[in-house]
Amino acid sequence: MGFVSTVLGFCGFGAGFSVGIVIGYYLFIYFQPTDVKDPKIRPLIEHDSKSLERMLPEIPLWVKNPDYDRVDWLNRFLESMWPYLDKAICRTAKEIAKPIIAENIPKYKIDSVEFETFTLGSLPPTFQGIKVHITAEKELIVEPSLKWAGNPNVTVLVKAFGLKASIQVVDLQIFASPRITLKPLVPSFPCFAKILVSLMEKPHVDFGLKLIGADLMAIPGLYRFVQETIKNQVANMYMWPRRLEVPIMDPSKAEKRPVGILYVKVVRAHSLRRKDILGKSDPYVKLRLTEEKLPSKKTTVKHANLNPEWNEEFKLVVKDPETQALELIVYDWEQVGKHEKMGMNVIQLNELTPGEPKSLTLDLLKTMDPSDVQNGKSRGQIVLEVTYKPFREADLPKVISMDVVQEAPLGTPAGGGLLVVIVHEAQDLEGKHHTNPYVRIMFRGEEKKTKHRKKSRDPRWEEEFQFVCEEPPIHDKMHVEVLSRPPSIGIHSKESLGYVTISLADVVSNRRINEKYHLIDSKHGLIQIELQWRTYNVS
Repeated sequence: MGFVSTVLGFCGFGAGFSVGIVIGYYLFIYFQPTDVKDPKIRPLIEHDSKSLERMLPEIPLWVKNPDYDRVDWLNRFLESMWPYLDKAICRTAKEIAKPIIAENIPKYKIDSVEFETFTLGSLPPTFQGIKVHITAEKELIVEPSLKWAGNPNVTVLVKAFGLKASIQVVDLQIFASPRITLKPLVPSFPCFAKILVSLMEKPHVDFGLKLIGADLMAIPGLYRFVQETIKNQVANMYMWPRRLEVPIMDPSKAEKRPVGILYVKVVRAHSLRRKDILGKSDPYVKLRLTEEKLPSKKTTVKHANLNPEWNEEFKLVVKDPETQALELIVYDWEQVGKHEKMGMNVIQLNELTPGEPKSLTLDLLKTMDPSDVQNGKSRGQIVLEVTYKPFREADLPKVISMDVVQEAPLGTPAGGGLLVVIVHEAQDLEGKHHTNPYVRIMFRGEEKKTKHRKKSRDPRWEEEFQFVCEEPPIHDKMHVEVLSRPPSIGIHSKESLGYVTISLADVVSNRRINEKYHLIDSKHGLIQIELQWRTYNVS
């Protein structure tokens, strides 16, 4: 009977427990509300600081500082390229370290130092944001925020006094905010001559260091000592305004500094071919050096003359006598319409003997294509006297940088100099009828013009003009006007978009100024002009 009672009691407990669970689940479902409401989503601005910290343990830099831009694309690029960048960086680091190690190990009586393993691990650095600075100089400044929690494995084997010891660097962390400056910007690939790197604040560097398998950083006091030593050493070397300078190319080659002067005397032309059906032609000559963006120089116009005499002299700055050539084109001047080309020819500078005057009589050609059959027709001849005078090595302008202004070319009048005008850009231009801007420069009766930019309120020219001065323009002023050229089809003529008059006394005393000027007669217009005064005293 006792056994039967026990079995029945157990069955009664099981049945009661099961019925209790079913009844409890039913009551739970029955009393749940049937109307389910959507969750309330509050904007981040409505949360307090503690709520934000719970939701965003680490706020991105581009959120805290609006002048930082997101660079997710760069992080994705690094992630994809990291296996290859790892190998390339490690290989380069080994090549740089080997001569340094070989030079220093004799001082400490070490037999050898070798890399057993050298890898930066599988985790690439990440950029939290990047800031770009725009300046008036020919430079690009970027400030990335770099974080790298890597898993490198760098093992160095040191042999000394018959013993071997392996030192291993692991678990590297670097947080830094460098300033990277690319300057000067040049028109040759990769388009900058130097990389300048500075640190805007002390970097955070953390790593593990193992010697023969033991963690050295576990030694009391050593971890903090190593941390502070690294921060102070790096800060002393590269903390702004100190900087690491990495040369990429020779700026003088990139900018093609002046190496000499070409003296050209346009003497005469004869037997020119008539272009006008009625009457004689009105010839003049345009001459320029190839590979040069400066405007062409022009002779005066000789009206109704097919055998004109000019006897006019010109000076042209030579930057590469091996590749440059003097291009001469004779035009027929027209009061209305396009000036018609009468003939042309070129003189290769590498065919001239430096320092020796040379008289040349050149046949005028239709084109410079040797296979053009029309070159066989007579178009007259032009007589020139040319002399190429290279600078002496001691008189060559120094390496061009944005901080040093080069000297004027040899041949500049004693006491005088070369006034260089660089028209960079304009901003917020606005015309009443059209905005196709170009710049006109007036100085001592001489006029220079930039190319026009179609439909642009913020045009960029980057054009350079030169004026040879017999004496410093201390009391002179330069008139710079921005004009708008009318479209090819339109009823409105050209109009002024603003002007500025620049006193040149500051240019002579400071040798270089680069400023933005507010345009007169313009609501918001600005123009950036760089002026350089280059002198050269003939001994």
